[in-house]
Amino acid sequence: MEIKDLKSLIKMVTDTDITEFKLESKEEKILIRRGPEKEIVQLAAPIAAPVAAPAALVAPVAGLPAAATVPAANDKYDAIPSPIVGTFYRKPSPDAAVFCKVGDVIDAGQILCLVEAMKMFNEIEAEFKCKIVEIVKDDAAPVEYGETLFFVERL
Repeated sequence: MEIKDLKSLIKMVTDTDITEFKLESKEEKILIRRGPEKEIVQLAAPIAAPVAAPAALVAPVAGLPAAATVPAANDKYDAIPSPIVGTFYRKPSPDAAVFCKVGDVIDAGQILCLVEAMKMFNEIEAEFKCKIVEIVKDDAAPVEYGETLFFVERL
């Protein structure tokens, strides 16, 4: 196989979601892999504070993300979680306006943000009419599946 053919195979693998490409013939074997050999996932168990302990005595644990500051009466607001693992974006391009800001009233089906996963931008839409109370994540921040992106008030 010539170098230009090999380069085109590598480009094909990097331009798609393919993580491994294998070609075998009598004369040669080609294996192209991208990404880490093994995926390492670290999970931290949630830490429950004692029921009677005052808030001032509960110290944050190093290495765990700080809890989001939730406006008063948490049960009054709904959380909108990330449906996938990826990178959170508040606007469609670096020079564009944000999809929404705190205080905006959002209709069902309106785009709230983008979450990029594997070079694909996924639009996250509101499932119901609501008012944005808090935007939990910063622009271009990594997000995990189920992690809260917004706190909203149903309208």
